[in-house]
Amino acid sequence: MNQITRPHTGTEALEARFGSRLSACLSEHSQQLPHDIGERLRFARESALQRAREVRSAKPHPIRETSLGLLGMGRSAALSGGGPERSPWWLKFASALPLLALVVGLVLINEGQLYEQILAAADVDTALLADNLPPTAYSDPGFSEYLAGEEE
Repeated sequence: MNQITRPHTGTEALEARFGSRLSACLSEHSQQLPHDIGERLRFARESALQRAREVRSAKPHPIRETSLGLLGMGRSAALSGGGPERSPWWLKFASALPLLALVVGLVLINEGQLYEQILAAADVDTALLADNLPPTAYSDPGFSEYLAGEEE
């Protein structure tokens, strides 16, 4: 029932050595346990071994030729349509849409910032024109400092 196989790598050898030591230790101490606990441990051990066998017997999926061909193409498979033939124009356009959306978004943000600056300057101008100040107050250096302090 128990078959010992030689692992191929160092980590597998360490795991196998640890497993055999643990199994020997558990077997030594299993004689001291009550019968029902021993049966539960035996069932758990057998189910764990069955799962390990299933994992080992599962074969990895083979790599298809098309996958290897895409790796060696030298260009993006997403932009080329997945093959060496020429991709249609709509696919190239669709791949450029995110870049176009980014540029449009940046332009709109810039325009929004400029609009906010214009509105802020218009608010200051409106406040200055609506206030009852003599024209000489505008040329006073202290007045410009006062305005700078109000904006902060």
